Amino acid sequence: MRTSRLAVALAAPALLIGLAACAPDTASEPSPAGTDTPAGCAPSGPISDAVTVTGDFDTEPKVDFNAPLSVSALQRTEVITGDGAEVQDGATAQIHFSVYNGSTGKSLDSTGYDAAQLFQATVDESALLPGLVKTIRCSTVGSRVVSVVPPADAFGDTGNDQLGIGAGETVVFVVDVVDVLPTQAEGDPSPLPDGFPAITWDADGKPSVTIPDAEPPADLKIATVITGSGPKVGDGDSVTVQYQGVNWTGGEVFDQSWGRGPATFTTDGVIAGFGKALVGQTVGSRVVVIIPPDQGYGPQGGNSSAGIAADDTLVFVVDILATASA
Repeated sequence: MRTSRLAVALAAPALLIGLAACAPDTASEPSPAGTDTPAGCAPSGPISDAVTVTGDFDTEPKVDFNAPLSVSALQRTEVITGDGAEVQDGATAQIHFSVYNGSTGKSLDSTGYDAAQLFQATVDESALLPGLVKTIRCSTVGSRVVSVVPPADAFGDTGNDQLGIGAGETVVFVVDVVDVLPTQAEGDPSPLPDGFPAITWDADGKPSVTIPDAEPPADLKIATVITGSGPKVGDGDSVTVQYQGVNWTGGEVFDQSWGRGPATFTTDGVIAGFGKALVGQTVGSRVVVIIPPDQGYGPQGGNSSAGIAADDTLVFVVDILATASA
């Protein structure tokens, strides 16, 4: 199982965005007979209905279909219908899935079905393969969904050698929707300690940071302004967060996930001060950290692409949405 390979393959580069723009407008096409599909949700159809999927939710499925499959617009069928929250545009769903070549019937890859192998899927066709987005959109937590995806919503006329998809081939997904992440930490923030920037948050949780007219502290400073009730983040664990990074010098935002969807990384795969701010925190927490240069980009000589010099102090505001053990 190579989740990183899947993540790269299923991200939506410019080519896929262009293909999505040329894809048939499924919302304007009539749904297959016998379906009652809400607007904006991909309909079921005879081809997706004919894919046989057995096995319990959130375990490796057994999948069988008669290849080759061909559809002009994506069809999706719920094999198991969950009773949890509905996956809506802009949400980030935690999913497990298996992917197949619909033209050859070959099993191509899988996320795996351990808790640590959850794939974070943002419901945004500019960020993720349109066919996968349309598969999970409108699904509910606890559901297992099978979709048959036309090339225009998958890998088009180029295919994807990484996954074993040829030019113009159909893709089949079997997706288990395990959870939908909150969009932000929830609770009333407590006041920040002296020496921290002034911060306000909008209704969506996006922060606005005002750097004080003062020299930054020389040491790492961490403040937990909302304490979540979820599991604790361990050293080396995978963490899904919303974040914003501000340079103390000039007070400019140099990077943030707000506006594009949460980010997932391991606590030992980021700059030292950022990782230290997360380890020991609980899911649902909001954390503000001031990172001195020696625990930021100083050891790397700065980060010119982000406008960060080697002696710059950084401020991060982080909402911890999920974690998984390494």
